[in-house]
Amino acid sequence: ASVTRRSSSSRPADPAVDTVEPMSVSLSHCYVAVDVPDAALEFYRDALGLELRSDVSSEGFRWVTLSPPDQPELEVVLVEPHAGRVEQDGDALLSLLKRGSLNGLIFRTDDLDTAFENVRASGAEVIQEPKAHPWGVTDCAFRDPSGTMIRLTQA
Repeated sequence: ASVTRRSSSSRPADPAVDTVEPMSVSLSHCYVAVDVPDAALEFYRDALGLELRSDVSSEGFRWVTLSPPDQPELEVVLVEPHAGRVEQDGDALLSLLKRGSLNGLIFRTDDLDTAFENVRASGAEVIQEPKAHPWGVTDCAFRDPSGTMIRLTQA
């Protein structure tokens, strides 16, 4: 069986492109750049409640992986900007990080008010207190210790 993809463009359909065999795809890892791994570990573990999976140092850099307790198959990887990158790219990423220009992650919770208070108590910079939006989402936003914006949304 095949799945036919519909396109809103006016270009002619290409049968080789428009037919895709069914498959399973899931997110396993996502990366968040951090400039101080210890502070980031404390924040993601203690304020957000993620569980530590690994803490690895190699070639002068460190990366830490954590998972939400209810999603152990998903690992959030906290990685230093220069790890695995050429110096110029690491410098550019670090510059964006320090300006607070990076979007990070959106976490879903069944108790937004309690989660928000835990994050606030950690000393995180609050960007937006819990707010119900006209499009049906209730969420809040803050910055992790490295300056990356993190959002919490009510499940």
